[in-house]
Amino acid sequence: MKHSISILLLFIFSSSVSLHAQDRLNGRTFATRSVVMAQHGMACTSQPLATEAAIDVLKKGGTAVDAAIAANSVLGVTDPEMNGIGGDLFAIVYDAKTKKLYGLNASGRTPYNLTLAMLKKSGAQQIPFSGPLPVSVPGCVDGWYQLHGKFGKLPMTEILSYAINYARKGFPVADEAAFEYAQLKELYGNNPNVKEVFMPNGSAPKRGDVFKNPFLANSLEKIAKGGRDVFYKGEIAKTIDAFMKKNGGYLSYKDLADHTSQWVDPVSTTYRGYRVWELPPNGQGITVLEMLNILEHFDFSKMEFGSAEHIHLFTEAKRLAYEDRAKYYADPDFVKIPVEQLISKKYGEERAKLIDLQKPLPAVYAGDDKALNGGETVYLTVADDEGNMVSLIQSNFAAFGSGMVPDSLGFFLQNRGYFCSLRKVRIMYTRLINVLSTPSFLLLLRKTISLI
Repeated sequence: MKHSISILLLFIFSSSVSLHAQDRLNGRTFATRSVVMAQHGMACTSQPLATEAAIDVLKKGGTAVDAAIAANSVLGVTDPEMNGIGGDLFAIVYDAKTKKLYGLNASGRTPYNLTLAMLKKSGAQQIPFSGPLPVSVPGCVDGWYQLHGKFGKLPMTEILSYAINYARKGFPVADEAAFEYAQLKELYGNNPNVKEVFMPNGSAPKRGDVFKNPFLANSLEKIAKGGRDVFYKGEIAKTIDAFMKKNGGYLSYKDLADHTSQWVDPVSTTYRGYRVWELPPNGQGITVLEMLNILEHFDFSKMEFGSAEHIHLFTEAKRLAYEDRAKYYADPDFVKIPVEQLISKKYGEERAKLIDLQKPLPAVYAGDDKALNGGETVYLTVADDEGNMVSLIQSNFAAFGSGMVPDSLGFFLQNRGYFCSLRKVRIMYTRLINVLSTPSFLLLLRKTISLI
């Protein structure tokens, strides 16, 4: 397993580095990226400053998880449109000692007070894309501390020092962030605190501008020194609570205080000799597994890379998988999701049969219930010299999340609640089944029967 995971990690890394070379294959010249090789560790992120922080942590003896947290915290400073401590986190960690994969779902829940009845009474047909209503509990900070508690080595004060330094002293704004910033004034310029934090000179930062975020530096310093409880039960939680109440939101101190991440078992499929792992829902990772199972039925060796035929197959497979995502992915605490069936080889074969090689499908639908029962995101990956690896996704869901920036904290709150459905489900029945299936209830039942 370690060998195959290492190969996949190297592939991901080498295919993400912005280098170009001219190689020859079968007499054809094409643009590709140089393979990056190292002896003592690797880090791949979307921003050089984040990658540099990760590598520095590895050089200091930190673990892959230490380096990943450092990189992620820097990305929250340099690319706040895409990720930050107002968003969620998902990670898969390979531990070299136990030779096991560990999955962490550090996504937050919707507010207690944001009920279906209240939304229906207001006449809402769906959760809006921005504003206070789509804000759910940010899981990122708890995710950092869960990962660090299990796999970390260096102190969090040192790990977060890179992000704090860039937020405090400034950094040059890179191209992608500048592109997104150009839309910020029109999108959320009138929202509370947006101009004060992200447009301090009256306009959004441009490519090459040195940008500082002292508010975020203060928040990160508090988290580094006081731990995750500062965010969920301390000063930051109280500030978020007051801000949401003032601006018509529902996220409360209790929502933050009750938040917990969940360690979950990753799920997998094989693709042409490789085993590929993802986290199960409520995340979206298994769409990748479903797409691989579909694409395995086509011979790509006979296709030109980037050709119309090649792009057509990828597009159709994604359309099919995303329809299943829209219909079946939900909160597993309340709904039974047919994960095993969705990522099965048999189901992939059935979905592959729907693809017409000559033309796009006129309409795409989710798979049949009976057959089954029978956004923008930032990714990073790190490996250390002991063979530990981490695959991490952390995001605000959409660019700039909800557009809501709490007073004096320096970050956007996510809008992941936008995808919540207002359709009624049989929640009480599912809850009852879950309770009746717990070992504690069965033990109580056996004791009761023995007394009778």
